[in-house]
Amino acid sequence: MDELHQLPIPLLVWYRENARVLPWRSDPTPYHVWVSEIMLQQTRVAAVLEYYRRFLEAAPDVPALAALPQDQLMKLWQGLGYYSRARNLQKAAKQITAGHQGVFPNTYEGIRALAGVGDYTAGAIASIAFGLPVPAVDGNVLRVTARITGDGGDISTSAMKKRVAQALAGVIPLDAPGDFNQAMMELGATVCLPNGLPLCEKCPAAGFCRAYQEGRTGELPVKAVKKARRVEERTVYLLFYGDCVALRRRPDRGLLAGLWEYPNGLADGTVWPDRWGLSAPRLEKAGTGRHIFTHIEWRMTALAGELDGPELPEGWVWADRTALRDVYAVPNAFQSFAPQVAGRLGHF
Repeated sequence: MDELHQLPIPLLVWYRENARVLPWRSDPTPYHVWVSEIMLQQTRVAAVLEYYRRFLEAAPDVPALAALPQDQLMKLWQGLGYYSRARNLQKAAKQITAGHQGVFPNTYEGIRALAGVGDYTAGAIASIAFGLPVPAVDGNVLRVTARITGDGGDISTSAMKKRVAQALAGVIPLDAPGDFNQAMMELGATVCLPNGLPLCEKCPAAGFCRAYQEGRTGELPVKAVKKARRVEERTVYLLFYGDCVALRRRPDRGLLAGLWEYPNGLADGTVWPDRWGLSAPRLEKAGTGRHIFTHIEWRMTALAGELDGPELPEGWVWADRTALRDVYAVPNAFQSFAPQVAGRLGHF
């Protein structure tokens, strides 16, 4: 990976001329960098900006995050997806409060020990917030490195990630490790784009990038084909009583853990309201929806109707439109059915 030794100077010049202005870059405290990096996992910058602002208003520091009620935390995260990130943020905040007297750890090892923090996030925080010369290797960095060096290794493997991290550790500037890591991420996000569509004419590494010089940008990086997702057919029940809709909280572990949902079950012939001990004399079709998770796809059909009475199973609640807007976090998996609920309760 000798090409990487030519990278730092042109990359940093390019970054300082082209870096996007982002709120966590303007004030890179450990807390700000940490929250932003967790939000940015599997999520585009444009989608994060407003969530980041609202999150810091509600939880401006570690103690405030540690003390945040769970429903408020989930509501702040509603729509970002991958909700385990929010739970781990709070778990880590409690770790910092209890084990570090509320002071964010300032070593790579201390940061890496926090809940929900992997090698990449620890490297990003350590380098950006504390100036430690530690690589931060995410998907963007893997793609950039594979193309510059012409490495055909599978970027989904731990061996390739380790090889890239070791190579970058040998070239990361000691006086600007945070800028270097952010520049690598920025280059991957804005120029060295995936799916064979890089903007090579704008790249500071074009003069020594092997993929560009050899016409292989469409071939690199190499990534193994993912297994097909499991598909589940589900029936979603929009159950109303007066000006409220029924919600139930999902289990504390597993998919969408701890979030509120419209009651649903596998479309296997089970009459779920009967199983739940509810009487809904007339259910009508209320649309369809589809949601893709990492390893599973839900294909949903909604049935809507009025219950005979207000009694609900344990762990369920009635939510009016104000509660849906302000209190209960219903994940985007059920967004397809929001118009039907709004049509009955009013917009929220």
